[in-house]
Amino acid sequence: MQTQETPRVAIVTGGAGGLGLPIAQRLAEKGHKVAIWDLDAERAETAAAGLPGARGYAVDVTDRDAVNAATTRVVADMGPLGILVTSAGHNGPLAPFADYPQEGWDFVMSLNLNAVFHCCQAGVREMLKTGYGRIVNISSSAAQIGGYNGSAAYVASKGAILSLTKVVAREAAPLGITVNAIAPGAFPTDAEKIHPDPAGYNAMVLERQAVKRRGHAGDIAAAIRFFLSDEAGFITGQSLAVNGGWTMH
Repeated sequence: MQTQETPRVAIVTGGAGGLGLPIAQRLAEKGHKVAIWDLDAERAETAAAGLPGARGYAVDVTDRDAVNAATTRVVADMGPLGILVTSAGHNGPLAPFADYPQEGWDFVMSLNLNAVFHCCQAGVREMLKTGYGRIVNISSSAAQIGGYNGSAAYVASKGAILSLTKVVAREAAPLGITVNAIAPGAFPTDAEKIHPDPAGYNAMVLERQAVKRRGHAGDIAAAIRFFLSDEAGFITGQSLAVNGGWTMH
């Protein structure tokens, strides 16, 4: 099905790298004006420079005041906010659960969960002004399968995103705002560098997937664009696993 999209102002957190950059690229290609958020100002500005109508912003998404200020600035610079994609995140350290470091847990929760709360809250406040909004949060299929050994903070944070998405969706839907989540499987990004045996990890992924190829950024971008489309206005509070059939629900 060919989806229809009305050009909007979109914020993509973590939009200068990882899965966030190709998401931002696909949105820009479809005419959306994209605000790329990254902790590093140079990375954000460099990423935005290659996209039509995009702007880069240095934002610490773990800082609620910084998120609120940046959201206000985006609206002043680019116009009313219509789209929010929360892509910023981190795997954190790998460690047995019994020995998982407190500082690692706090770091992952701050970036993967608290930041999504801050961004969704600021986004909803702006979207209420126009009575329209589309929010897509990036979770992980790891939250649906328990992840892998040593990933307690990452899996817990991504699972919490799925629940937060439902909470926000239920409150925001009567106000014209839909909120959904994407749960990517194992995608070949820099995040995979934490695994000590890349070849073995790649073989394990392909064995567990029903689709025998590795996913690519376009798979995620296509799913997000569906949630953002005009045709998806009756879909909210949902999570879509984009993982080649690793999990099936």
